[in-house]
Amino acid sequence: MRTVLVTGPGGAGRTTLAAATALAAAASGRRTLLVSAEPIPGFPAAPEPTPVTDRLDHARIDSGAHFRAELTELQQRASSVLDLVGAGRLDGEELTELPGAPQLALLHTLHRAAAGDWSTAGYDTLVVDLPPLGQALALLALPEQLRRYLRRLLPAERQAARALRPVLAQLAGVPMPAQWLYEAAARKDEELAAVQALVEDGATTLRLAAEPGPAAEDALRTARTGLALYGLRADLLVANRVLPRHSSDPWFADLAAQQEKCLGHWHEEWAPHVPVHEAGHLGRDPRTADDLAALAVPAPDEREPGRVDDPWWIEEESGEEEPGEEGRPAVLAWCLPLPGATKEDLRLVRRGEELLLTVGPFHRIVRVASALRRCTVSGAALTDGVLRVRFTPDPALWPRTP
Repeated sequence: MRTVLVTGPGGAGRTTLAAATALAAAASGRRTLLVSAEPIPGFPAAPEPTPVTDRLDHARIDSGAHFRAELTELQQRASSVLDLVGAGRLDGEELTELPGAPQLALLHTLHRAAAGDWSTAGYDTLVVDLPPLGQALALLALPEQLRRYLRRLLPAERQAARALRPVLAQLAGVPMPAQWLYEAAARKDEELAAVQALVEDGATTLRLAAEPGPAAEDALRTARTGLALYGLRADLLVANRVLPRHSSDPWFADLAAQQEKCLGHWHEEWAPHVPVHEAGHLGRDPRTADDLAALAVPAPDEREPGRVDDPWWIEEESGEEEPGEEGRPAVLAWCLPLPGATKEDLRLVRRGEELLLTVGPFHRIVRVASALRRCTVSGAALTDGVLRVRFTPDPALWPRTP
C-alpha cells in the first residue's frame, strides 16, 4: 500500500491538497482511503470509511470519541484496583479530551489502516491529512519515542516473575496490577510498532503544501533538517495559491513578485530532489471535486521510492594511530546529512548505546551502530550539511588480532 502523508505550514491548504491527492489517486484507478481530522466540503464526515467516489473512501477522525473509549476501557481493566482504593468511576458523558488526544487518535487510526480492521479492505493508496508541519514531524517521531518509553518503564525481563502473580493475587485478594499493566503495554507496543512500520515503510512519502512567502520559506527550510533527521522523503512540494505573474494592479503585482522570488528559491533548493508543483489561485476556496481537480495535483507515482532505509553511514578516517594497529581502525565517523542545520542548533549526548541528538526543534534518540559501541566519542563536526560524529576505538573493548 502506498502511503502519502500530507502536511505543510499552518494555513497553507494541506487538507485541500490531501483531498486533491486522494481524488487524483482514485482517478488513476487505485482504491484509495483518505483520513482527515478536518472537515472537507462535499466529503462525508463519518468516522468509518465512507464512499466518496467509486474508488475513494473518506474517514474523519473523532478524537473526542477515541479519548472517551480509551479511558472507559482503562477504567474497566483497572476496575479491581479502583474498587480497592475506593475510586469513583468517570462516565463517558463527563469525559472531555485532554491535550495530546488528537495525536493519539490519529496514531490509532493509522494503526487501523495499516494493521487493524481497515487493513483488510484492499486499499492501494492511503492519504493522510496530518497536522501543521512542525506538529506533523513530531507526530511521526512519536511511535518510536513512545515504544522506547515503554521499554524503559516496563522492560520485558521484569515479567519473568509472572508465575508468582497468581499466588500474590490470592494473598492480596485482588488481581495484581502488574499483570494487566504489562498486557496493556504489550497491546500498545504492538499498535505503535505497526504505525512505526507504516511511517518507515519504503512506500511512504510526504507531500508538502505551502503558500509562497517568507514565512513558508523559513518553515520549509527548517523542515528539510527534520526530514533528514527522521529519514523521511518528500515526493512533492505543492506551491499553493500561486497568483498570476502579470497584473496592472501595483499591490497585486508586488505580491506576485514576492511569490515568484520565493518560488525561484524553492525550485533551486528542492527541485533537484523534490518536484515543485505550482497550483494556481482559484480566486476562491476549493469547494467541489471540480475545484480540487483544477489544482492539477499529480497522483502519487508508484515507481518513486519512499523513505530511505537508513540515513546514517560510517566512514573510516585517519588519525594519530596507524590504521590497523592492534586490529583497530584509527577513527570511525558516523555521518548523517542535515541540510539547513547550523552548529548553534546542534546538541549531542552519548549515553551508553544511545546517541541523543537535538537539531533545532527536532529531537531523536538513536541506537549507536554495533561497530561503534566499542568506541568513545572523540568529537563531532557539521560540514557542508553533513554531521560527522567521530568515534575512537577503545583498546579495552576492541578485540585484538593475534
